[in-house]
Amino acid sequence: MDFTRRNILVLGSGVFAAASFAGVPALASKTDDAIAAFTGGVGVIEGGIDLTAPEIAENGNTVPVAVSAPGAVSIMLLATGNPTPAVATFNFGSLAGSRRGSTRIRLAKTQDVVAIAKMEDGTFRRAGATVKVTIGGCGG
Repeated sequence: MDFTRRNILVLGSGVFAAASFAGVPALASKTDDAIAAFTGGVGVIEGGIDLTAPEIAENGNTVPVAVSAPGAVSIMLLATGNPTPAVATFNFGSLAGSRRGSTRIRLAKTQDVVAIAKMEDGTFRRAGATVKVTIGGCGG
């Protein structure tokens, strides 16, 4: 079969579109895998943790995020729509004055930011916020 430029463009576009849609479940799977690794498969309870993130981020390169959870041993931050969802993990010792952390994260597009806290009693708490990004911060 002889391929024309038009045939190659159509074929390439179809392959690109299929690859793009195939990556969407992979991001959700990466987020779920990161949460499962952090929790050891234990169930997560909604609430008991405060997550502060802007509703709209003008620029996805530096989005301020703060999280606090009284009684937390560790808090993990995830950006569910990024190629690598795990953003940061804050660990607290027994002498920590407060159980809070803040950072600036990079977001590729509008997505959910999720915080999972491991509490002193071994339970896990969850909070989430959707951040609308007008200009993506991860290139492409």
